[in-house]
Amino acid sequence: MTTCASAPFDHAKADVILRSADGVEFRVFMLFLSLASPFFETLFGLPQAPDGGSDQETKDGLPVIAVSEDSKTLDLFLRFCYPSTLAEDPSLDNLTEVLSVLAAAKKYSLELIERKVCQALANPKILETEPLRCFAIARNARLKHETITAARYNLRQPLVPALFAEINLITASDLLALLTYHKKCIIAVQAFMKNLEWMTDHYGSLAGCNWLFNRSNSYNYYCCEQGTDKRFFPWDTPPLAWWTTHMQEIYDLLCDSPSGDTVRAAADRTIQKVRSAGCTACSGRVKEAMTEFSNLLALKVEEAVAPVCTLLYSTDRS
Repeated sequence: MTTCASAPFDHAKADVILRSADGVEFRVFMLFLSLASPFFETLFGLPQAPDGGSDQETKDGLPVIAVSEDSKTLDLFLRFCYPSTLAEDPSLDNLTEVLSVLAAAKKYSLELIERKVCQALANPKILETEPLRCFAIARNARLKHETITAARYNLRQPLVPALFAEINLITASDLLALLTYHKKCIIAVQAFMKNLEWMTDHYGSLAGCNWLFNRSNSYNYYCCEQGTDKRFFPWDTPPLAWWTTHMQEIYDLLCDSPSGDTVRAAADRTIQKVRSAGCTACSGRVKEAMTEFSNLLALKVEEAVAPVCTLLYSTDRS
């Protein structure tokens, strides 16, 4: 049993019918499809047999072409082919749609639509939740920019990925390149975290970040405990304990997820902890101070990992 597609694919003056795999008939214009796709231009340009001399199925006097795509994919795909006055380009809100329309665009030789569809891979909403799937789709399509962007977003995730649906789209070498990139980003972050020069250069002196050494009127008395982890002693001076605890947490987190977003998320947690601890001096200034500090550290993390992206280019397939 077949059904008719909704507007604009139900036009009474259409000259060809595309029938989807699930039995929905799209009444479309050969001209629009021919202009969009060399595949359809060639198909519709083939000589037609005389009436009755062909096995071509017809309906209401129009040729019927059965395609393997389902109706949802075909609807999305055709909207890219039609003029915008008749059908606006659809917004692809999930990767299942992106993948199916991208496959159709490749099948029917629509490079322009391929590029439009792949713009969805740069959608931050999708990248934030599905960076691995974006990476696999972009890598499979040999899209350098989208591949690098997805790999960078994936730095927010742990080094060892969970199984994901599109893993079959990439080779073992592709996955190894992603994991190696991630690991090298971790190493780059670890290297600069071992030296707090980036921090002391920014603040200039202890006076530049006196919130970190928050003492009361008695010079040697800290409002909160002093830290003991000497890895995180700016100017070889012990800071407040909650800050060294924060830096210990950050260091461990960055050893798995080397991203500026990892830094900012941890700073938000620390701000809440300090405020709930009840120290009047620290809680009054921790948000402003830690926001500035976390933005600085996040920037340094991004700068450290930025050069590593060349690894993904160097393994590009021909």
